[in-house]
Amino acid sequence: MYVKPKKYLGQHFLKDLSIAQKIADALIGKSYKKVLEIGPGTGVLTKYLLEKEFETHVVELDGESVIFLTENFPELKGKIIASDFLKLDLSDFFDEPIAIIGNFPYNISSQIVFKTIENRDLIPEFAGMFQKEVAMRIAAKEGNKTYGVISVLTQAFYDVEYLFTVPPHVFNPPPKVDSGVIRLTRKKDYKLPVDESFFRNVVKTAFNQRRKTLRNSLKTFNLSDKLREDSIFALRPEQLSVSEFIKLAQRISIDGQEQQ
Repeated sequence: MYVKPKKYLGQHFLKDLSIAQKIADALIGKSYKKVLEIGPGTGVLTKYLLEKEFETHVVELDGESVIFLTENFPELKGKIIASDFLKLDLSDFFDEPIAIIGNFPYNISSQIVFKTIENRDLIPEFAGMFQKEVAMRIAAKEGNKTYGVISVLTQAFYDVEYLFTVPPHVFNPPPKVDSGVIRLTRKKDYKLPVDESFFRNVVKTAFNQRRKTLRNSLKTFNLSDKLREDSIFALRPEQLSVSEFIKLAQRISIDGQEQQ
């Protein structure tokens, strides 16, 4: 059976087996026994995951791919979730820690990361292939022009490693850009000392006008005169580390409570 890559699903099937092996090997697997692969397609990566000690599950939206996987990978019997990962309630399928892995469709890759963050209690490790630009943005540190919202929100909860770059010609069809593989390892202390939605709002608001100083970009938070004059507000958002963003959100939250 031939599975045709579907443009509307953002499918680019990996052909290079050595790269599939490297992606599978990116999972260290110390704190979980199950792995969920997103969008396995024709199972090029799945093949190597099934050789590992952990139990492999897959989630696939494409009906043709589901049939192909069912016919060619009997080891996946009862472990294929025919659904959209972004609409999945992971707790309906898993009651113990899992790792996430995949060659992700470019058009939903950032959403996959944000869903992983939302489910971080369940996901201690994550390895995946993205458009290189997105992978580098997730891994970027302060002071880098690619450092932004997804960098801060991911690194608040996970340590991020950019592992390697993948050229276009190893895919069918080949994308127009390079890809990059990253690994996320959940931090030991992944609970925030400030309300998570508030923290997210501070970060997004700051980067919404990234060329302005924080004094200007965050003025919608009605900062007190005393807080507004702090030297940190003379900085631009890309100059703050993740830990500084967390402390900043704490200070703004406390400032708001004191003004009530």
